[in-house]
Amino acid sequence: MGDAKVIPFDENSRRRRAGGGARPESAGAIPAQGGAGGTVPPEQQAGQAPGEARGRAQEQADAEARDAGARDEEAHGVGPQAAAGSVGDALGAVADRLLGGDWERKVASGLAFLRRRVTGEYEVDEFGYDAELTDQVLMSLLRPLFERYFRVEVRGVENIPAEGGALVVCNHSGTLPMDGLMAQVAVHDHHPAGRHLRLLAADLVFVLPLVNELARKAGHTLACAEDAQTLLERGEVVGVMPEGFKGLGKPFSERYKLQRFGRGGFVATALRTGVPIVPCSVVGAEEIYPMIGNSRTLARVLGLPYFPLTPTFPWLGPLGMVPLPTKWTIQFGEPVATDGYGPDAAEDPMLVFNLTDQVRETIQHTLYELLVQRRSVFF
Repeated sequence: MGDAKVIPFDENSRRRRAGGGARPESAGAIPAQGGAGGTVPPEQQAGQAPGEARGRAQEQADAEARDAGARDEEAHGVGPQAAAGSVGDALGAVADRLLGGDWERKVASGLAFLRRRVTGEYEVDEFGYDAELTDQVLMSLLRPLFERYFRVEVRGVENIPAEGGALVVCNHSGTLPMDGLMAQVAVHDHHPAGRHLRLLAADLVFVLPLVNELARKAGHTLACAEDAQTLLERGEVVGVMPEGFKGLGKPFSERYKLQRFGRGGFVATALRTGVPIVPCSVVGAEEIYPMIGNSRTLARVLGLPYFPLTPTFPWLGPLGMVPLPTKWTIQFGEPVATDGYGPDAAEDPMLVFNLTDQVRETIQHTLYELLVQRRSVFF
């Protein structure tokens, strides 16, 4: 047996045989003792297994990649914070589109309006007129019909005085009194002073459930000389349709032919109060419900002045009550002054008759002019 070669068995040798490296004596790798001149990686110098070190390095790299990705998402607007901001921006854009640019103020105003409704902190006059409800709600409900459905063109609204009383006299048609409501929106939205038109309505309006309450809230009152005179003396703009049910329920074959204006009671009221009379001509309302017949039997049973038969009603049921989308024009004419006659002039029947005929002829002539200018019923 030959002599055995002695191999040093120090601490480092034992560590290398166990798979570990030498204890680090510096931050970098050191030459391996007893090796072939290689170096020991830092993780092995720290006493870590190669697999464990590689796992921790991979975790650190993944974490750095996630952080970099999150920063990139934030920069491009797709991260959580950016997503929350995008949702908020989208909701704000929707609110701007539905409520207009000043939607925050409108929401606050709406909440304040509801609070006043609940607490009863609002006012009505002796006729039941609720100005706040009319401005905030009723006009908002009628305005889409006025602007988008009937596409009403308003002319000469500045002929209504900016202050003081005035009597607006309109033709009446359309089977249902939509023309009065559209005239009310025209004065409210288009007059430079933003005046309100107080309409005189027939008795039937004030005996119908719900319609009675809405009419009072909107400023309508009974078509009588006493109420009209009170409103005019207070400086209100009062609207009257002297044709009444004769104009509203006339057959389609007589469209735009004015019916009798009664006995001129509206002229006498204007003479007593000294307010100007403003003729108003409405084109477009005649065709919304073309009345081709009248069932007098049903009208008598239901207590109505007439029961209209149109191409769609009652044959299509409730759908037949949808008005046709005609194009409207409302023109306010030059005012007829009455303040130069004196209050006693209201007792002169010849003067009342002449002024009534003058106003009626002005409205009729304007209707013919507007019809000649009209290109189409619907455009």
